[in-house]
Amino acid sequence: MRSLDETDIWSEGIEGVDVPGYDRDGIRAGIVHIGVGGFHRAHLAMYVDALLTAGEARDWGICGVGVLDADDRMRDVLHAQNGLYTLVRKEADGSLAPRVVGSLVEYLYAPGDPEAVIEKIASPDTKIVSLTITEGGYAIDQKTGEFDPEFPGIRADLEAMASGKPPSTAFGLVVEALARRRERGTGPLTIMSCDNMQGNGDTARRVFTGVAQQRDAELGKWVAEQVTFPNSMVDRITPATADSDREALAERFGLRDGWPVVCEPFTQWVLEDDFAAGRPEFERVGVQVVDDVVPYEFMKLRLLNATHQALGYLGYLAGHRYVHEVAQDETFVPFLRGYMDAEATPTLRPVPGIDLDEYKDTLIERFANPGVADTLKRINYGSSDRISIFLLPVVREQLQAGGPVDLAAAVVAGWCRYAEGTDEQGESIEQQDRLADELTPLARQERTEPLSFLRYRPVFGDLADDERFAGAFRSALESLYERGAAETVRNLT
Repeated sequence: MRSLDETDIWSEGIEGVDVPGYDRDGIRAGIVHIGVGGFHRAHLAMYVDALLTAGEARDWGICGVGVLDADDRMRDVLHAQNGLYTLVRKEADGSLAPRVVGSLVEYLYAPGDPEAVIEKIASPDTKIVSLTITEGGYAIDQKTGEFDPEFPGIRADLEAMASGKPPSTAFGLVVEALARRRERGTGPLTIMSCDNMQGNGDTARRVFTGVAQQRDAELGKWVAEQVTFPNSMVDRITPATADSDREALAERFGLRDGWPVVCEPFTQWVLEDDFAAGRPEFERVGVQVVDDVVPYEFMKLRLLNATHQALGYLGYLAGHRYVHEVAQDETFVPFLRGYMDAEATPTLRPVPGIDLDEYKDTLIERFANPGVADTLKRINYGSSDRISIFLLPVVREQLQAGGPVDLAAAVVAGWCRYAEGTDEQGESIEQQDRLADELTPLARQERTEPLSFLRYRPVFGDLADDERFAGAFRSALESLYERGAAETVRNLT
């Protein structure tokens, strides 16, 4: 049994496991990444590792940063393993393709030493701050889409910075570092969101500029004029690591890793070329560097992510627990493809270089990969944020155009039924949503007071007032009550 903290592991190698073929000594961290989770380690860190393997990007290593108290576990694992971890690609035939990734060359834990994080970002070596802080983690007012200075933690950060104390959120830490860069003449950098939402760079711009303006008007102006915020589209299914994944790595390859990452074979990253202080040559390792990310964003969010929502709630209610079970269910596949073809695709712009029919076929194949074993519980996490970002824009565009909305309405009805907190067998469903305390009572109330759920305006706006959508929602929900999810889906297709 070998461990990643063994210094001789590279000279001896590990049978069946790719290991970095480059010398990690002397790699400088040009990227500071906030939010080191599974997706970051299966995506951005993997691309940088590929560049290092090709003999490039030795000034573009990654310093990971944890800002949450719960990030102490990631800190401990990465420190024990010298920043190394195993990325395990799960093939559809059940085979595993592990690679040890070496691009994370440092890790800082903000709750224990915020000053170290601020100084790292303020360092002249740092050219990019990248982020995976989840769709709901940005300080944005859901009604206006603008910066929300009352978002949890923001006001406390502003007060801390005003009194010379270190902030604690990702936004405060970065803004304090930007203030120091401006004062010292270090120059601007790029803030690169890798979160799964449309216009992620534009959203980051609004938040970081807003915090900077609240701290100091001149700093806010400097950030707005000098710091760049490229938009990007990111895609790789990365289920949560299970104990069985650790055990499989140990049993099949004799490698002990405290926190490996598992992922599907597919990966895609479309990135806007807008960098204030340079960037790695990402295009050398398969990244699509483009002038306009928007068509790719729409394609991914409205096809892949919204379809995840379509299979997540209804599939769970029907008794499935994994994505591949739903995608292999002949009752559900026509429903999923019907949503993509009839409701989502008409809202898309032309996507350069992409055959949409082929892309949709690939999505079903990816979802059906049993090796990934992605849970419905994971994709149903944060429902109110995900439905709002992935599905409801499709609904609104279709309503405006007079297009069909029945299948999307059934997805929302499925979420409502799921949000009641029990499945069709009467088993409890744990609700993992920031608005669960408000939405679960409304979902239960829906049985006696129709449209209670849909009238929750912070999520649905005025959709309850649209007779066509509200009617389709109620029709699907009544079918779920009377016939269950499988029969409801079958009748809709």
